Amino acid sequence: MKSTMKMRFLSAAADCAVTLALLAAATLLQAQAPKPVQGTITAISGNTLSVKSDADGVQQVDVPSTATILRVAPDAKNLNAAEKIQFSDLAVGDRASIKPDPNATGSTLQALRIIAIKHSDIVAKQQKDREDWQRRGAGGLVKSVDSASGAIVVSSGAGAAVKTITVHTTKATILKRYAQTSVSYDEAQPAPIDAIHAGDQLRARGEKNADGTEVAAEEVISGSFLNIAGTITSLDAAGSTLTVKDLATKKPVTIRVTAESQMRRLPDRMATMLAFRLKGTASSVGAPNGIAPPASGAWAGGQHGGQGGGPWGGPGGQAPDPQQMLSRAPAIQLTELQKGEAVMLVATDGATQVTAVTLLAGVEPLLEAPAASQNLLSNWSMNGGASAAESVAQ
Repeated sequence: MKSTMKMRFLSAAADCAVTLALLAAATLLQAQAPKPVQGTITAISGNTLSVKSDADGVQQVDVPSTATILRVAPDAKNLNAAEKIQFSDLAVGDRASIKPDPNATGSTLQALRIIAIKHSDIVAKQQKDREDWQRRGAGGLVKSVDSASGAIVVSSGAGAAVKTITVHTTKATILKRYAQTSVSYDEAQPAPIDAIHAGDQLRARGEKNADGTEVAAEEVISGSFLNIAGTITSLDAAGSTLTVKDLATKKPVTIRVTAESQMRRLPDRMATMLAFRLKGTASSVGAPNGIAPPASGAWAGGQHGGQGGGPWGGPGGQAPDPQQMLSRAPAIQLTELQKGEAVMLVATDGATQVTAVTLLAGVEPLLEAPAASQNLLSNWSMNGGASAAESVAQ
């Protein structure tokens, strides 16, 4: 009896050990299985793709003749309308979602399936979306958020042109949040309405009412950014940084400039006109250096504006929109800045240094209306956009 029980116990123990070994092996195989790669094709050599992954840098991917290659539209949500293409149809700049072959050997990933989006299709969609954001977009600084009703109140514009807009969201509204250290639309992540707070910058896209004070939002993107105004105390062109003494805190701030940073210099006359707009005046009373914005001429078309547009955006005889004026200011490089000059900027937050999103030089007249100038720059810095490629079925 005891012998039989002992045999059964040993048999059960052996079965358990085998099961545990199989589970451990399966777990190990799963951990070693190659991960899917999603990114942009940067080079094609023979049957090998170089892909700048969204997560892990550049990766090499071998594409055997047995791999399935599909092309989809940038806004595809599934593969229902996917078109089967050849390896030779792929091109540098295309987006690619690559499913590796888990059974392949060797150190280089081997594609089992590739879902590609043509670069020209991406560019066309981005342009279409940019135009839609401009036509149906609105935004500004968040004043309040009512999570229960889905209503977000923002302050848009600056100076005399400031107005309040109510953005209405529903369960169908796409809500995204910029990453803490980036203003790239592609790096924005889904986030609930509770993540939006007073003081945040926000852009919404949707149907507006007649006067633009109500927006039924289809998409909302928001973020929290720093507004800094001060004087440059040092420049490091090689390190792509500058140090600014913040006028508000009286402390130095190290600012990093990247390829995505917008840097512009306001011409003297443009800066003066903007200052008048922000103060809500149209006369030369109190004007620096006795310069007043002209009553017509420069606001209207004439030799500068052409075809009914002012030199910096005003249609016909109307005063130009401040954001359009900023967008038409000349772009500059870090090397064109000088120690001692004043700058205004919007930047991402950081532990030791911040990254410039937008930087304006030639802003001395604007600093006479610091609060309005802050709203002006914040509204201008927030741009809606379209992802380089929408997620498709993996």
